[in-house]
Amino acid sequence: MSNHHYAVIMAGGGGTRLWPVSRKESPKQLLPLLGQETLFQSTVKRLENLFPPERILVVTIEEQAKEMKLQAPEIPEENYLIEPAPRGTASVVGLAAMVLKKRNPNAVMAILPSDHFIRNVDLFHYLLKTAFEVAENKYLVTLGITPTSPSTAYGYIQQGKSVDGGYNYPVYNVKKFVEKPNEETAQKLLRSGDHSWNSGMFIWHVDTILSEIGKQMPELSNQLEAIGEAWGTSKQNEVLSNRWKDLKNETVDYGIMEKAERVAVLPAGGLGWSDVGMWSSLFEVLLPDMNGNIATNTNLHLAHETHNTLVYGGSERLIVTIGVDDMVIVDTGDALLICKTDQSQRVKEVVEHLKKHRQEKFL
Repeated sequence: MSNHHYAVIMAGGGGTRLWPVSRKESPKQLLPLLGQETLFQSTVKRLENLFPPERILVVTIEEQAKEMKLQAPEIPEENYLIEPAPRGTASVVGLAAMVLKKRNPNAVMAILPSDHFIRNVDLFHYLLKTAFEVAENKYLVTLGITPTSPSTAYGYIQQGKSVDGGYNYPVYNVKKFVEKPNEETAQKLLRSGDHSWNSGMFIWHVDTILSEIGKQMPELSNQLEAIGEAWGTSKQNEVLSNRWKDLKNETVDYGIMEKAERVAVLPAGGLGWSDVGMWSSLFEVLLPDMNGNIATNTNLHLAHETHNTLVYGGSERLIVTIGVDDMVIVDTGDALLICKTDQSQRVKEVVEHLKKHRQEKFL
């Protein structure tokens, strides 16, 4: 990677579908869900040998920054960009692009979520290197994931013609972005063979993305200019918090990518990717035993005639299952979740219910 290449880790989310383990104080990216390392630490480690720590930035919120600095002490303090409040991924991207442009006007940046799992790190590095080459040619580049099922949990990207340029990996023009589909549409998209899942990983030159923000989100662009002028001065934090609170909450997909013209996708098969979005996704990334069961964060699970069941233990309690199939059981000591595996996306509804009824101690 050249000295102009940077990685920006987006790390401010809450991960509500992994409740009751993922909470306000300890969101999923800060937890060792899949082993010894946290998802955030795995994301940083995945960038080793590609980017030195001084070219890795983290955008997060104040409540999470302290723990992240402990988990990844190699990343310099000034590379943590603190959002005054969550305002969606479009503003995160804009802030990071503006800060990087001030540091290095030729910067090209990869935007990477902090809570993804990728098994094939070598392929990930290969994809990123190609994506940076494509981004140098003024493309907004996204990494697609070749679908393995008709999932309704992801947005989709339809690929068009190949992008010429003699790249070492297939690159396509993006025909269109498709919102998260229903079951029937997802089946169609899978059969078509020209759709990828939208991974939420993007690569672009700072100038390309900032000019696109200027075109499509002029309000955000104006606020970023004001923040940029104050950046590095004694007024930086004051201007940032004043301007930030008026921003609309908008995703980079909807706010920018869907209407942008020069967009390319690299569809990746065999990456072993998961966004670890809900409890059932742990079946994709952790190895089950011969009965299809997974016990994580506990060795206190006694399974009797139990199949395809996930048990996550957070206390010293022995968990015994008898005649249980296709279940998720999560014990954190102060909360116990039991649901059918295929209902695990509905955990979000529980979190909404707890918010509505002000059950703060469980959030």
